Amino acid sequence: MKHDEIRGGVRRNTTKSAGFTLIELVMVIVILGVLAATALPRFVDLSSGARAAVMKDLEGKMRSANAMLYAKAAIQGKVVNGVSNVTINGKSYLLYGGHAYNLDVLVSLLDISDGIESNGYAILHKGAKNPMFCKVLYDVRRSDAQPVYTVETSGC
Repeated sequence: MKHDEIRGGVRRNTTKSAGFTLIELVMVIVILGVLAATALPRFVDLSSGARAAVMKDLEGKMRSANAMLYAKAAIQGKVVNGVSNVTINGKSYLLYGGHAYNLDVLVSLLDISDGIESNGYAILHKGAKNPMFCKVLYDVRRSDAQPVYTVETSGC
């Protein structure tokens, strides 16, 4: 709405503004976008959930590899209560009760990515906040020769 205003003998045309200009709105949206892009990852940490999922997936791969070892041992008649070995593609694998003897046997069968490492006792996620609590453990109980898998994800 335009109207004339007279102050001190000088006539001025004034316009009442009724809101924000388009440029002001665009600038506010851009600033909010930049803030969201920098602040949101700090509030929503999806990476720990992804690392935990990787470790659970790794446990599943270990179970599958062990099932294949057991099947191969059964075919070769080497499922015994004790130590035996099975040959797959010219390579010998040590077994206990038809399952992988230890973690190293399973690791040799798995395709482990760069962010994962085995120390012979556990498979750890190197990118975790606390790798000692983002791991998969494997053992074969000597009493009944059943494999035991333990997944720890509290430090992922």
